[in-house]
Amino acid sequence: MCFILNADEKTQGERGALSNDEPQAAEKIAVSKNGLDRYFRITERGSTVGREMRGGLVSFFSMAYIILLNPLILGGTPDVEGNTLSIPEIAAVTALTAGVMTIAFGAIARLPFAFATGLGINSLVAVTIVQEVTWAEAMGLIVIEGIIIVILAITGLRSAIFNAIPADLKAAITVGIGLFIAMVGFVDSGFVRRVPDAAGTTVPVGLGIDGSIASWPTAVFCFGLLLCGVLVARGVRGGILIGIVSATVLAIVIEAIAKIGPSFVDGEAVPEGWSLAVPTLPESLGALPNLSLIGNIDLIGAFTRIGPLSAGLFVFTLLLANFFDAMGTFTGLSREAELTDADGNPPNMKTALVIEGFGAVAGGLTSSSSNTVFLESATGIAEGARTGLANLLTGALFLAAVFFTPVYEVVPVEAAGAALVIVGALMLGQITNIDFSKYYIALPAFLTIVAMPFTYSIANGIGVGFVSWVVLAVFTGRAKTVHPLLWVVAILFVAYFAIDPITAALS
Repeated sequence: MCFILNADEKTQGERGALSNDEPQAAEKIAVSKNGLDRYFRITERGSTVGREMRGGLVSFFSMAYIILLNPLILGGTPDVEGNTLSIPEIAAVTALTAGVMTIAFGAIARLPFAFATGLGINSLVAVTIVQEVTWAEAMGLIVIEGIIIVILAITGLRSAIFNAIPADLKAAITVGIGLFIAMVGFVDSGFVRRVPDAAGTTVPVGLGIDGSIASWPTAVFCFGLLLCGVLVARGVRGGILIGIVSATVLAIVIEAIAKIGPSFVDGEAVPEGWSLAVPTLPESLGALPNLSLIGNIDLIGAFTRIGPLSAGLFVFTLLLANFFDAMGTFTGLSREAELTDADGNPPNMKTALVIEGFGAVAGGLTSSSSNTVFLESATGIAEGARTGLANLLTGALFLAAVFFTPVYEVVPVEAAGAALVIVGALMLGQITNIDFSKYYIALPAFLTIVAMPFTYSIANGIGVGFVSWVVLAVFTGRAKTVHPLLWVVAILFVAYFAIDPITAALS
């Protein structure tokens, strides 16, 4: 056990021994109090058990909205065969997987970064992938993607691949996913709607109903969006969760008075109705959760259904989205917690990346979609969390939430959709890392960003960005600056975009 004094505890003689150039030479090194303290390095990192518990609690309340939001994204969406996932079951496995992975990461990597379903990836799965494969096959692709990430992390190739992608494209991918997520929130809430062909106009979408917020559900979305925005702007802990809960309470009151009902009745559309869940109180809480989705995967089905090339590109797209989101989040959280080394690298990086890969595997195995580090962990860090001990409390609260997931049935998509827009706005901040003064950077970045929401596909945006980056590099005399891996990826995306004529020609 080594005993080290904090600066304030040094004797006058020891203070005098420090040179003027090294005022921090003997700063906090840590007093190991017990086994728990030594394992998590609590004192060494300038924290206490109380701070870790407070940070873990705040992290949970800041990110618990994923239990409500993930089922809204994954649930109710039919796959290629018309099958859907049960919304209460998704809520249960979402909380379970987040709890297990958060505890595992805290106990092994010993960092205060909580885990949950990645919003960008679950949107990709729900909107794009299951339009071509079944849910079991989609989750099989996520498991494969997770295994690849684990292998890349173990071998050190993950860092090499990360370095092959230009920084501007990395930022553009994040921004594009943010806009895509926001678009999903706007559309699901009815704030943005498709203009019917009968309208006789070339304008594809419009505001609300006939250009007006003419329904109570959309008004609830607007209320939730503005409330979440105010709370997040003021730095209120758990602001997104508070916004969702407040909008839900308002929705319950409105439904009890106005009896609006669902958006479809006997197969007929009711534009003024609630899009997915009608906000009424559930019959019971605290019942045993249904975890039947665990293990409902098909590892090879997608490759036989849509072919190795298309399935492989889906895996690559999942890999890319998970890869950059996790790497950026690791770096940002580590810097905020002041845990980085002189080169800006967080501690236990290799171990942390390996566990992050297992988050994707776990998410696929439970059908909750890929799990990864959550940026909302920054709220716990702001409360003082510096070690994985905070994760133990956050994870335990997620496990407890498994038994209360029927509360989801109360929450309409209009109430939770505001969170998507808020998260999208936060992700947009990465746009400042793009050098728009150089057009050979600006155009690929712009295409990456706008293609995702406009084509309703994250994969399309990434592909367009990579291909355009390589083409502009070649014709501006910068071909040698393109990493060989980027050439390979761009060629694969060209084949992906031309898959139909290629398939026809081969047949």
